[in-house]
Order: sequence, then C-alpha cells, then structure tokens
Amino acid sequence: MAAEAPSVCVVVPTYNEAPNIEPLVDAVRKVLPASRRILIVDDSSPDGTGQIADRLAAEHEDVEVLHRPRKEGLGPAYLAGFRQALGQGAELVLQMDADFSHDHAYVPRLIDASRNADLVLGPRYVSGGGVTEWGPTRRLISRGGSAYARTVLGVRIRDLTGGFKCWRREALEAVDLDSVDSRGYAFQIETTYRAIRAGFRVVEVPIVFRERRVGASKMTGLIVTEAIWRVPALRFMGRGSGSSNARTTMRRRYTL
Repeated sequence: MAAEAPSVCVVVPTYNEAPNIEPLVDAVRKVLPASRRILIVDDSSPDGTGQIADRLAAEHEDVEVLHRPRKEGLGPAYLAGFRQALGQGAELVLQMDADFSHDHAYVPRLIDASRNADLVLGPRYVSGGGVTEWGPTRRLISRGGSAYARTVLGVRIRDLTGGFKCWRREALEAVDLDSVDSRGYAFQIETTYRAIRAGFRVVEVPIVFRERRVGASKMTGLIVTEAIWRVPALRFMGRGSGSSNARTTMRRRYTL
C-alpha cells in the first residue's frame, strides 16, 4: 500500500512583490500535493503585497500570511517562516523566491527527491541546470560566490548560494534556527552547510534559474560583502557544526 503523502509547507518571503505574488500562489497550488500549505512571509511591503496576500489567504484555506513589522533581510524572514511551518507540523518545508526565478514546475521534483534525502537543493551550476537572462557580471558574481563558498568550506555541493530547497523536518530542526544570524544570501550558504556538517544527506536536482518577471532585484553590495566574510567564519569559527549523531535514524519513506 502506498504511504500517505507528507504534509508540505512552501515558505515564500516577500518584499514589494505585488505583481508576482498572486500568479505565483496560483501556480504553486497547482503542483503541490493535497496536504499542502503556502506561507507568505511579508516584511511590511509598502507596495501592498501584504494586502494581496491577506486576500489570497481569505480565498484559499491552504494559504496563510505571516506579517513582519519591518524589512530585516532574507534570512530573518525565512527563519520566521520555518518556525511557523515546523510549529504547524509540516513534514517537508520548501523555500522559493516570489518572483518566478524559481520555476514552480520543479517543485514536484524536489518533493520526490526528498524521499531519499534530508535536504534537496535546486542548483543552477550542475549538468542539466543553468541561468537565463543574466548578464556576464551577474553570472560571474553568482557562480564565483558558489565556487568561493565551496572551496573555503570544503564541500562538494555545486550551488551553495541557491535558494530553491526542500527540507525534511528532521534536518531543518537540527540546523538550530535560533543560532542562525545570516541576513542576506549568506543565509543559504549557512543553512546548507549546517545540514552537511550535521551529517544529513544533501542532494542536488538541477533547475534552470530565470530572471524575475517584474520588479527590482534585492541583491546589494552589503549582501555580497556579508557572504564574503561569513563563509570563512562558518569554517574556522566552528559555525554550523551540528551534532555528530544528528543524522536521523527514523527517516520515513513516502510514495508521492
């Protein structure tokens, strides 16, 4: 007999994503299993994103909104969403951008891969993956950042800076969310590295990353700078070491 599908929560942080959030929610709802929730974490967007999200939550029982008082960065927004998802019993927690740069069509692949992994990444820099519509400078920063983090941390993961992920509950709990303090894209590096150091199985399922449909990129010089100095701190200051016996021995298998 097929096992019951796991409960899935997709966490989507937003700041000024009014044109994107409704079509994204509609698209993601169509590819998720029945036991699903979409959690929009809005940092008081001045463009009305939060109000649109509230309307969507009123229209759909599987959509909810977490309003935060101010913009604090990608990391704190995800941490707040992760805590709420775990508190509500989610067995799988996905994270993805609100601007369609992460194609919703890949969501079922990430969920399926989680049957045999604790953390599934959607990488751009592996065979079968890629990036479209970026200029050479943006490509160099992104690919170079991943190579830098991979070299300094001594791991084989090809795309440490990517933000399209599917976490099993046990792995996300072991990351120790209360001690994660990266605010920008270093958050993606730190959380993945913590999972690796804790002994969890991390796999990569290739994706093609596309430039956002509308709106402005959130990438800034401060975000790049944070990633540059935080990566060696993770390696040489013992950050994200986790427990040597953190690998779960109670891994459940699902047929999706």
